[in-house]
Amino acid sequence: MDTRPPKQMPRPLPLIIGLGAAAALIWGVVSVSRQSPTANSPVAAAVKSSKQSIDSSALQQFHQTVEPILKDRCYDCHGDGEKRGGLALDALKTDDQILRNPELWFKVLRNTRAGIMPPKKKNHLSPEQQQALEKWIEVAAFGLDPQNPDPGRVTVRRLNRAEYRNTIRDLTGVDFDTESAFPSDDVGYGFDGIGDVQTISPMRMEKFIEAAQFIVNKAVPTVPRALSKQFAIGKDFHTADGAKDGNKMTFYQHREVSHTFKASAAGDYRIVISVNVDGVTQRDPQRCTVVVRSDGQEFFKNEYRWYDCEFFTHEKTIHWEPGDRQISLTLDPVEDLKQRTKMDFNILTVEVQGPLEPKYWVHPPNYDRFFSRDLPPEDPAQRRVYAHEVLTRFATKAFRRPAPSSIIDPLVGIAENAYSSPGTSFEAGVARAMVAVLASPRFLFRVETDTPAAPGQTFASVDEYALASRLSYFLWSSLPDDELFTLAGQGKLRQNLNAQVKRMFADPRAEAFVKNFSGQWLQSREVMGVPINRTEVMAREGVTTREQLTPVLREAMKEESEACFGYVARGDRSVLELLESDYTFVNDTLARFYGIPDVTGPEMRQVKLPPDSMRGGVLTMASVLAVTSNPTRTSPVKRGKWILENILGSPAPPPPPNIPALEDAEKKLQDRVPTQREVLAIHREDALCASCHARMDPLGLALENFNALGLWRTNELKQPVDATGQLISGESFQNIRDLKHILAVEHRMEYYRTLTEKLMTYALGRGLEYYDSPTVEKIARQLNQENGRFSALLMGVIDSAPFQKRRPLAHPANPGAKPVPLVTQNQDSARHENHLQ
Repeated sequence: MDTRPPKQMPRPLPLIIGLGAAAALIWGVVSVSRQSPTANSPVAAAVKSSKQSIDSSALQQFHQTVEPILKDRCYDCHGDGEKRGGLALDALKTDDQILRNPELWFKVLRNTRAGIMPPKKKNHLSPEQQQALEKWIEVAAFGLDPQNPDPGRVTVRRLNRAEYRNTIRDLTGVDFDTESAFPSDDVGYGFDGIGDVQTISPMRMEKFIEAAQFIVNKAVPTVPRALSKQFAIGKDFHTADGAKDGNKMTFYQHREVSHTFKASAAGDYRIVISVNVDGVTQRDPQRCTVVVRSDGQEFFKNEYRWYDCEFFTHEKTIHWEPGDRQISLTLDPVEDLKQRTKMDFNILTVEVQGPLEPKYWVHPPNYDRFFSRDLPPEDPAQRRVYAHEVLTRFATKAFRRPAPSSIIDPLVGIAENAYSSPGTSFEAGVARAMVAVLASPRFLFRVETDTPAAPGQTFASVDEYALASRLSYFLWSSLPDDELFTLAGQGKLRQNLNAQVKRMFADPRAEAFVKNFSGQWLQSREVMGVPINRTEVMAREGVTTREQLTPVLREAMKEESEACFGYVARGDRSVLELLESDYTFVNDTLARFYGIPDVTGPEMRQVKLPPDSMRGGVLTMASVLAVTSNPTRTSPVKRGKWILENILGSPAPPPPPNIPALEDAEKKLQDRVPTQREVLAIHREDALCASCHARMDPLGLALENFNALGLWRTNELKQPVDATGQLISGESFQNIRDLKHILAVEHRMEYYRTLTEKLMTYALGRGLEYYDSPTVEKIARQLNQENGRFSALLMGVIDSAPFQKRRPLAHPANPGAKPVPLVTQNQDSARHENHLQ
């Protein structure tokens, strides 16, 4: 029986309501269906028999190998009458409890790998025991094949705001402001590119259609020929010595400025001059005369008087011979008066149009981006052929894969119907069809197909066009360029993958990866809007101030984290430097804030930190410290939770219901305002709180020397700050420098796994689940073998099965097992914050 998937058929995607008729013509997202064998078929019987045989072997291995390990190392807390955390391992009796319980076994796998379980006071598993346990969990409990890794599910992904903006820029040349035009993107697992949470409401679809119309109107020329135009602004006009320009020329002083334009041919040229007179509200008697000359010959003269703020446009036609032509503007006061107020004359723009004769007209800007011929054909049949050619090229690039004729033909019909109307140009008709392309789900969504699976393989590789898109949106947050697209069309992208990744990472467009990934992983981009009351924060240290976090300072904080991550990534340095380093990146604004001397200028640059500095690494960056604080004080719990989730990959579970608030603990010390350490110590006295806070609090309290703004302090509320502590895994530390070193050395594997999970989540656009754990572990171990080099992480993700392949829609990873996420949604952990404010 042929079990290959049937031919792919287009189907409507029932996510968008109210699409315009033009876009509806090209509606359709490709999907793959797979028929399952009927319950009574020979195939079903064979599958059932095979499954029973596998289950029998897995149970035998459990009783022979795994159960003795659990009895020896785990039953003290989770067996023989003990049920810590509600878990009794000796209660696993039935086949389903043992083999259909991925959520339980994933917790066991994660806690034993991290050394959290068994606790330090007990004996940890030996390497042999750990290896045997991991192998049984992944193969038997998870049902995974190490030789044929499960790539996981793929939810169709919509372009988020950053991807849409970059894609439109590279496709049309228009820098479209998506922040203002579209609603904010939904966030899942800490990232805004997760397919499962990307909504597409009627309002958002309406915004997409409006955006498509605006972009096409701005980008696509509607005539084949137009006057050649040159522009210059006031700052382009300079005095002879270059010291001053054409802005803010006072009515009271002589000034002459000039700029050189180029005449392409002999003929008449139209000069359009736009200027501004800007005075204060009090009337000023001074006047000025402005003379404009071309190569020293006057062609315009005008006198200006006082205006509060007024704009003027003047137009003159002059004859030029070919070559460089200088336009100069001279301002002279009319009256010999002493200056009383501000009276400024500003050059806004000078536009040179011409030559005016039609024979010299040229293609308007951006024409060659869309149209390949000098002029459209006159013959209707040839026009249709040309429209098909233009729209095929545009749609193919917009859809990130060859556009079939079934899609192009309706688009050509739209264009033909438009340009056949009187007064409508060929270009305007084609532009109308391009609106439909940009409103199509094939543009808005990243549609993927796969190649046939290799013999003996369950999972198929995505085709090379899909791989090109996965690469480009991962590293550039934009569509594939011509080189990627050409290699994909030739079927040679995979065999040139390493060279292409190296090329792409060296491209300036890779800055999108640095900013978008680091800003979301570290949550540093949230510093732009996090509320911090500097006055109240500093008052806890006995410092009086009315200064606030300015937008310039917030931007510098965000850029510090981006610059550090970019330095490690581009330099292929160890990712451990993101935990502890002897350097950071600052500009003059952030350097003053940190107290770092001898830094001038707004550019971010690397600075060496003194040997005794507590900074260095992401934990002590002001952006991270600020976003993990409350508006008026630090929050050790938020900071500790941030480290657990983003560095160690062991997020605390949601708190139980009716958990007491921190403020209840403060009431027990009514004689004074307690420190955060004292409040948390009282809070942990409640048994419901102790287990989670024992993990979070030491991590967060280690950062108490940094206030809610991220500034260093030694005292709070007239008491010395105590930053000492002991981790739940047993390591003691005296300060944040010690803790950073412990994390980078003793817990580097947890950090490698967490960073791998975060990068895979960002790259794949989905949360990771239990079947991804072998892939994560493989990459983390390779990262460890290569001393943390960033390239091992990056290529590990790109070369992985989840990035290269996709699972057929009907294929279950483990029938009957519910998904178990490796990384929890933000909403789960947010419950912890509600009672900690």
